[in-house]
Amino acid sequence: MIGIIDYGMGNLFSVSKALERLEAPYFISEDASELLQADSLILPGVGSFKDAMEKLNESGLTTMIKEYVKTGKPLLGICLGMQLLFEESEENGLTKGLALLPGNVIRFPGETPEGEAYKVPHMGWNNIHFFRTSPILENIHEDFVYFVHSYYVNTPDHEVVIASCDYDVEVPAVVGRGNVFGMQFHPEKSSKLGMELLRNFTELTKERVAR
Repeated sequence: MIGIIDYGMGNLFSVSKALERLEAPYFISEDASELLQADSLILPGVGSFKDAMEKLNESGLTTMIKEYVKTGKPLLGICLGMQLLFEESEENGLTKGLALLPGNVIRFPGETPEGEAYKVPHMGWNNIHFFRTSPILENIHEDFVYFVHSYYVNTPDHEVVIASCDYDVEVPAVVGRGNVFGMQFHPEKSSKLGMELLRNFTELTKERVAR
């Protein structure tokens, strides 16, 4: 059973509907003890990094997520939820994240090194490029996915970057290390490739249950 973390800032409806289309059993909860029992967790997110971390910290869900990851069970962060997996963000002032993956979250400059302006937020369909093998990419080919974000992850450890896209800078699109995964785009809104990625996450959940 997949647990969707409800901390008041996630697009719960679209994520849950995507899981229903995949016939993947799930539940939505804000209760830490209940979420700890899930076979895998999804951390969705829409809005400000600072506000999200305040809600996670106040509710005790920050501690729960860190304890959960230590069990080895899979965790997936989506959009803002992916950014929260990293060490800190500069959005609305420096804010510490979950620090499950190395790196920080910074704003798109909005201007190329040559001085040419470009649109922020990064919004729309972009082709992602795969860098390394991962169970989350099993039997999947590069394609377009849907992004909506003004901040992106800057990481010193390129081993955690599974796939990326170009938007003036290199944008980590799929990240992961061990049992922790993240997707900067919205897989539930990203047509075929997005659903295939979510399906692979549900397969990881099934593998965990079968052990």
